[in-house]
Amino acid sequence: MPASKRPAASIRAEFRDNFSAPIIYFDVASAHGVTNGAIQIELASRILVPHADGTVASEFLTTGRLRCSPTAANHLRNAIVKAIEMLSLPKRATTESTGEIN
Repeated sequence: MPASKRPAASIRAEFRDNFSAPIIYFDVASAHGVTNGAIQIELASRILVPHADGTVASEFLTTGRLRCSPTAANHLRNAIVKAIEMLSLPKRATTESTGEIN
């Protein structure tokens, strides 16, 4: 079976929680290339920079750099697609609490 027709491999390994792993927030992502088979993606956040004259400029600051194999990039893409799909799911109805115990 050609590589393009094979089903995507799923990750079934258990994850160990690393409480010191950073949370990376970003507003934009851009791909700048591939080096030796590693995909290179830059993540950046929009920041506001005040100037002495009272004006404020908007700039982008690098918040992270992703380097991964094509396989890892496919896993990341699939995870993002699934997360976006979750946004469109109907929200569960929540029950209101009256504060009274029966």
